[in-house]
Amino acid sequence: MTIRTGTSSWTDPTLIACGRFYPPGVDTPEARLRHYASKFDLVEVDSSYYRLPDATVAWRWTQRTPPSFRFHIKAFRAFTGHTTPLAALPNDIAQAIGASRSCAGSASPPATGLLPGDIPTELRDELWRRYLEAVEPLRQSGQLTAMHFQFSPRVRNDKAGRALVFETARRLEGERHAIEFRHRSWFDTPSREAATLAMLRETGAAHTIVDSPDGFENTVPAVWATTRDDLCVVRLHGRNAAAWNRQGLAASSGRFVYEYSASELIDISARVQRIAALADDTHVLFNTNHEDQGMKNASAFQRTLVDLARGAF
Repeated sequence: MTIRTGTSSWTDPTLIACGRFYPPGVDTPEARLRHYASKFDLVEVDSSYYRLPDATVAWRWTQRTPPSFRFHIKAFRAFTGHTTPLAALPNDIAQAIGASRSCAGSASPPATGLLPGDIPTELRDELWRRYLEAVEPLRQSGQLTAMHFQFSPRVRNDKAGRALVFETARRLEGERHAIEFRHRSWFDTPSREAATLAMLRETGAAHTIVDSPDGFENTVPAVWATTRDDLCVVRLHGRNAAAWNRQGLAASSGRFVYEYSASELIDISARVQRIAALADDTHVLFNTNHEDQGMKNASAFQRTLVDLARGAF
């Protein structure tokens, strides 16, 4: 039984700007990752959601971290039901989409971004090929623990949403992946909860246990269950209900401003300890990535786990 702890991103602009986590002189990509890996044994790559990852960069990550270090890498937004700005796509694919829309007499891509159906099948296939090729260095090094699919709130528990879960598994051909839902319909009744977990087990996806504010359409409850024997994923977004759906923030991390209290961490640690008995590896990721709050929360959680094991509570 292994419990790993880390944060979602190690280079958030607000983290670097606050100047509290990285010591003076630790100001290059290599130095930052090496320093991070000296404190934690797990990290989530967040940048791969915004743009396709790069194999050369992924290889450098393997050289800058010890073999025991692990990466969760987020899936590209075009695969998770989110809108995708044309500028986020590789130039050749963006140009091909523009040309195909023009030939079909369609309007230019909307300013809000492309929906999944706006990307032709052959170009979608190519995006998948490039994504999997880019993460190959992490897989070859044994450091890729999972590809993380955080589905858009528009991915609901309906025929289309369930089809996307199965398509994701088909595309990955057995590669380990985790799925995180962002619409309450997946778990809003006991029968739906049971059906959702059964579907994840059938497709081989690790269920992501989510800690986030309650009561919104785009949140799900914390369902403490596992769907794989080899991986359990716990992802903590904080409980800042006032900021969860706030618009116009200068940085996206402003939605996750939250420092867990000692009592909250004791409760979470006890739950993690119990669920960890059901899986070979349990990975706990703090997405409270405003300034250094993720690192503070992750460090405090590590200390709480140790105290809990010693019977301090």
